[in-house]
Amino acid sequence: MRWVLYPIAALLALAILGLATLAAVSLFAWPNLPSLESLTDYRPRIPLRVYTSDGHLLAEFGEERRDVVRIAEVPSALKHAILAAEDERFYEHAGVDPLGIARAALANLTSGGRGQGASTITMQVARNFFLTREKTYNRKLYEILLALKIERELSKDQILELYINQIYLGQRAYGFAVAARAYYGKTLDALSLAEAAMLAGLPKAPSAYNPVVNPARAAVRQQYVLRRMLEAGFIRQTDFEAAIAVATPTRSQRDTAVARKQHADNIHGEYVAEMARQIAVEQFGEQAYELGIRIFTTVTRKDQEAAYAALRKGVTDYDRRHGYRGPEAFASLAADSASDEQLDEVLAEHSDYDDLLAAVVLQATPKQVKVYRRGEEITISANGLRFAAPMLADKAPQARRIRRGAIVRIRDNGDKGWEIAQVPEVQSALVSIDPRDGAIRALVGGFDFNRNKFNHVTQGQRQPGSSFKPFIYSAALERGYGPGHVVADEPLYFPAGVTGSQAWEPKNYDGKYSGPMTLREGLARSKNMVSIRVLEDITPQFAQDYVGRFGFDSSKHPPYLTMALGAGSVTPWELAGGYAVFANGGFRINPYVVKEIYDGNGKLIARTDPVVAGESAPRVLDPRNAWLVDSMLQDVVTHGTATRARSLKRNDLAGKTGTTNDYLDAWFCGYNPDLVAVSWVGFSQPRNLGRGETGGAAALPIWISYMSAALAGAPEVQRPRPDGLIEVQAGDGSRTDYQYAEYAPPEPPLAPEWLRDMFASEDGPALEAPEEATPSFAPRPPPSAQAPAPVVDRIPVPIRR
Repeated sequence: MRWVLYPIAALLALAILGLATLAAVSLFAWPNLPSLESLTDYRPRIPLRVYTSDGHLLAEFGEERRDVVRIAEVPSALKHAILAAEDERFYEHAGVDPLGIARAALANLTSGGRGQGASTITMQVARNFFLTREKTYNRKLYEILLALKIERELSKDQILELYINQIYLGQRAYGFAVAARAYYGKTLDALSLAEAAMLAGLPKAPSAYNPVVNPARAAVRQQYVLRRMLEAGFIRQTDFEAAIAVATPTRSQRDTAVARKQHADNIHGEYVAEMARQIAVEQFGEQAYELGIRIFTTVTRKDQEAAYAALRKGVTDYDRRHGYRGPEAFASLAADSASDEQLDEVLAEHSDYDDLLAAVVLQATPKQVKVYRRGEEITISANGLRFAAPMLADKAPQARRIRRGAIVRIRDNGDKGWEIAQVPEVQSALVSIDPRDGAIRALVGGFDFNRNKFNHVTQGQRQPGSSFKPFIYSAALERGYGPGHVVADEPLYFPAGVTGSQAWEPKNYDGKYSGPMTLREGLARSKNMVSIRVLEDITPQFAQDYVGRFGFDSSKHPPYLTMALGAGSVTPWELAGGYAVFANGGFRINPYVVKEIYDGNGKLIARTDPVVAGESAPRVLDPRNAWLVDSMLQDVVTHGTATRARSLKRNDLAGKTGTTNDYLDAWFCGYNPDLVAVSWVGFSQPRNLGRGETGGAAALPIWISYMSAALAGAPEVQRPRPDGLIEVQAGDGSRTDYQYAEYAPPEPPLAPEWLRDMFASEDGPALEAPEEATPSFAPRPPPSAQAPAPVVDRIPVPIRR
C-alpha cells in the first residue's frame, strides 16, 4: 500500500506548497492592487455626437462608440444570453468560479497548452479596466485578486452593468447598447432572442464571430449560446426551437443588412457635423471626444436631405453635359482570369462616394461591359452605356478607353438598372438660412465630404458676379434713385488715364445694348452698363461703406467701378446673410449652425441666443429700401434671368443670378420671406465651367430642386408695402412704380385763387401760364448727381454678369 500512499502524499504536499505560495504571493500583491475608483465612479469614454435640430444623428466623433445603459434597462433575454455564454454561475460565485478554473485547468493539461481560460464576468471587468490581455500566470493571478476585490466593493448588478457597457463587441461598438444599433439598428428592448444570443456570443472573439464579416462562424456561435441558455434553464424548449430556426448564416446576413442599410441611409450632414466638431474642440479640447457631449445643430433632416440630393443632382447633370472623361485608373489583370481576392485588392485602393461605386472592368465591347464588384459580376448594356459610349468606341484614345482592368464608376439607377457614371471634378455648395434669426436650415459644402473636406460654404472666397448687384442698387435707393429711374444701357469706355492702369471697356453678358431703361429692368436683365453707371454716380466709396451693413467685409470689395459687377470676394455663407436683410425687411441677422450643447449627463451647458428680426436684431436698412429691392428681385424671377424658378409656381420668390468672367463661378441667391438659399457651382481651383454655364444654367437648377422640397406645403407670404412710398410713373412710361416720398417729383404749384377763377370763367381771356410756372415731371436727379463723381484711381480687370 505504501507505493500508493507515496504519490498521494506527494500531490498533497505539492498542493499545500502551491496554496502556501499562492497565499504568500497574494499577501504581498493585495496591497499593491489598484484602486477601484474608476469602477465606483464609472465615467466611460463616450463619443461626441452631433444631431439635427429634430433629433436625428448626423455624426459621431471618437475612437469608441458607446451608450451607457442602466442594468434595469437591459432586457432579461439579453442578460440570460450573456450569462449563458460567459458565466452561468455569475450570481453564485464570489468573483472566481473554482469549478470553472478546474475545468479549464484540466482542459489545458490535456491539450498541453494554455488555450482555455476560466474568466468570470467579474474577472473580465478586472481585465478590461486594469490589465492587458496577455496570457500569463502572473497576469491571471492579478486578475483573480482584482475580481475578489471588486466583488467585495460592488454588487453583482453593478458588476454586470459595467460589463454590459464596457465590453468591446466589434464594429467600433463598446457595450451592448451600441452593438444592438450597429448590427441590427435596434434598441436593446427591441432585440429578438436570436439577436440577443448573437450579440452575447461576440465578447469571446468580436472579429471572428462578427455577423457582418463572417456570418457562418457567427451563426455557429449564436447556436451555441442558445443551447447553453436552454441547458441553464433560461429559456423554454419552444423558445429555443423558434430561435434556433433563424440562427443561420443566411438569416444573419439578412438581419445585419438592416444595420448596413441604416448606415447607408445616414443623413449626409458631414460638413455641418465637422463645423460642430470644431466648435466642441475649441471649447473642450481633446476631451470633447470622450465626455459624451451632444451637440444639436439648427439644420433639419428634411432640409438637409433635400439640399444634399439637389446638389448631387445638379452637379451630376452638369458633369454629364460635359461628357465622359474615361476610366479613373487601370489595373494589370491576367488575360484569362483573376481571383476575387486579387480584384478586391485592386478595388481597396478606390473608395466609394455614396452611390458612385468603384468597379473593375472584366470585359468591354461597345454593346456590353462586364464589371466586378465585391464578389459579384455585373453586366451593363443599352442605356447604361450611353454616357460612356465615346470611350467604348474603337477610335477612343487608348489612355481613356474602357477595357479590361479599367477602374470605372457604376451606379444603380433603380428600374433602369446599372449604368456607368463618373465622379464629377466640379464642386458646388448650398446653404439655406431662416432670415428671421439666421438659423442654418441646410448646408452642403461640396459634392462629397469624403473626397474633398474643404467647406465651400464657409471657406470658399469667390467673386459673386451679378449676384452682388442688389446691394449696389440698394445703395442707389438711398441716394435718391427709384426703381423707375432711367439709366442708359449703352457702351462705356474708360481710357488708361482714367483707370490708372489699362483701358477698360466693359460689356454686357450678351454683348448687346438696349438703350435707356429703368433700374428695375436693368436688374431683371442683369445689364452691366446700368449697374456701372449707377455706381459711378453714387460713387464706389459710398457703396463700399454701404455694403458693410449687410455683413460683408468692406475691405474685400475695393472701391472701384468693377464692384458693380461683383469683383469683390464673398462666401456663400456671407451672401446668405446679406440676402436675409432683403427677405426679413431690413434687419441684419447672424447665421449660426449650433443650437444647443449638452454634457454627458444631459445638462444644458451652452445655447445660442440669436438676434431676431423685428425684435433684437439691428435694423440696417430702411424698410422701404428692403421692400423695393425685394420687388425688383421678384421681377428677376418673373421675367428676368431666373425665369426657370417660375416652375415652383409661387408668387413670393425673389433672387438674382450671378456669373463671373470666363464662367469661373455660377451663382443663384434667392429667397421667400421664410427661407433664404444660396447655391454656387465652380471648381475648387478656379477654371472655366464651359460656355453657357451661367448662374441660371448651372446654379439655379440646384436652388429650384432644393426649394421645391423645402417650401413644399408652405403658404405663400406677401410682405405689405411700408409707409413712406408713393406711386410714380416710371421714367420710361412702362408702368407705375414706387419711390421714397422725399425723393419724389414735386407737385405743380397751385395758381392764385383769382387766376383760377379767371380760367374757370367761360368768357374769360385765354391766358397761358407763365413759363416759370410750367411744372416739370421729369424724375428728380439723385443728390449725388449735383456734383461730379470723383475720378477713380484704378480699375482692376473686370468681371461680367
